[in-house]
Amino acid sequence: MATAPGEAPGQALAEAIRLFDVPAADVAPLLAAHDAVCRDDGLRRWVAAAAGPLRAAMGHPSPGPALDRRPDAPTDVARYLPVLVLADVLPDMRAHHRSLGVAQDVTAATLADVGRMLARNRVWEGEPGLGDELAGWLTRHLHGALFQIGRLQYERVILGEGLGAELRMSGFPCGPGDLTLNLHVPETGARLDPEAVGASLTAARTFFRRRFRDERPVGMTCHSWLLDPRLADHLPADSNVVAFQRRFALGPPRAEDGDLSVRKFVFGDTTTPVRSLPQRTRLEKAVVRHLRTGGHWQVRSGWLPAG
Repeated sequence: MATAPGEAPGQALAEAIRLFDVPAADVAPLLAAHDAVCRDDGLRRWVAAAAGPLRAAMGHPSPGPALDRRPDAPTDVARYLPVLVLADVLPDMRAHHRSLGVAQDVTAATLADVGRMLARNRVWEGEPGLGDELAGWLTRHLHGALFQIGRLQYERVILGEGLGAELRMSGFPCGPGDLTLNLHVPETGARLDPEAVGASLTAARTFFRRRFRDERPVGMTCHSWLLDPRLADHLPADSNVVAFQRRFALGPPRAEDGDLSVRKFVFGDTTTPVRSLPQRTRLEKAVVRHLRTGGHWQVRSGWLPAG
């Protein structure tokens, strides 16, 4: 793994563990995987080769490069190879943020998503490390396409033919090849209250105007089960989720499986029978009530002005 001049490999990884906010349960196996890679020339070359495209894409919008197929390696090592690739690119990403004048708290919040995905992998996959889905999600953080600003994350995206055409047909003023800011709601444990969302949107508009002076996003988009308007039928009028979705102009339902998306993000569980799902919060109760009465959830696209 690459290190800064005069910096020991262990120091570089320790800094990555801190900035990624790696959960305590993952620290020891990550260190063991790092030691295994350092002892294996083939694995070292693979990490370097996988990190190369991320460095080359530094500063470019999504879609960015995907991680290469993992080499044959012991399972306990292979599970952590994506984290070691991200750690290898980390110095370049931090240098890129500094060149843009990105505040340290924005960099730290953005990088902490690595730790959240390690925790999520244990829930979704029932095993440590990073699976392909979550590892692929995190590449955009490390090549400078995504920033967390306050309560929300913002991803600079060049719309492809499929999604661009879909949004245009939905009546949104964009199409293939246009740059948008795609909004994501990280699971930070903080409430999605209107004040925090409003402050994030205001700060983000200033951030992208100042840090990317040559870019003109045509708008902000969001693609989520959170935008299913039927949530308003099951949640109180003062619900933070309802307030969030009311900010957006909504498109028609997307082809994605909304039930699967809700189950993954609300419960972290796609297999438990609906009748056995927990109902601890208003949102959980709303989701289960709708499913138990034969209803289904949808993923919707939403639109906000960029300025």
